[in-house]
Amino acid sequence: LIIHCAALSRTGQCELDPERAWALNLSASTHLAELAHEIPFYFFSTDLVFDGKKGAYREEDPKNPQGVYAETKWAAEQEIVQNSGHTIIRTTLTGGTSPRGNRGFDEELIATWRKGKTARLFIDEFRTPIMADVTARATWELVQKKATGTYHLAGNERLTRRDAGQLLADLYAHLEPKIEPISIEDFTGSPRPGDTSLNCDKIQSL
Repeated sequence: LIIHCAALSRTGQCELDPERAWALNLSASTHLAELAHEIPFYFFSTDLVFDGKKGAYREEDPKNPQGVYAETKWAAEQEIVQNSGHTIIRTTLTGGTSPRGNRGFDEELIATWRKGKTARLFIDEFRTPIMADVTARATWELVQKKATGTYHLAGNERLTRRDAGQLLADLYAHLEPKIEPISIEDFTGSPRPGDTSLNCDKIQSL
């Protein structure tokens, strides 16, 4: 089988270099899916395929991606789902230990605080964060059950970026962490959907 979780996933980078984002997130993914047409293929997508206007999204809810990253992932989903033997896993903010120590949302915050800087975190952007080891275990359970189709895989707590940051700050008080609350209404960068929290009833039922 193939478990495909590689992507250009930083939204800002995708906005700056859309050609690379489309090549990596769509073209490379569909090519791998075609090569894997006779074996299980697990594709990692994102909660950002939704526009964030309601939250608690189920798998079948209407998609309305905002920004280049989200558009590339939704386009890839539509190609991959044509093979009934393939599986799409939509996930969200992921924490944990990465090889370079800079991929998890928790790693990014800790690095900011270690430099003595202030983390600017949204008070009105809601996600359902999950740790990488939980994601890995759940993915392997999907493999063992030969599950196909689309599944939401996220944490069970709907948190703002600021809430998640504060929980982490409490654990790393020795770094004297500083948080500046901000609003997506004042953000001038790439599009920020308000609430892309995921409903995970379908995967939990397995």
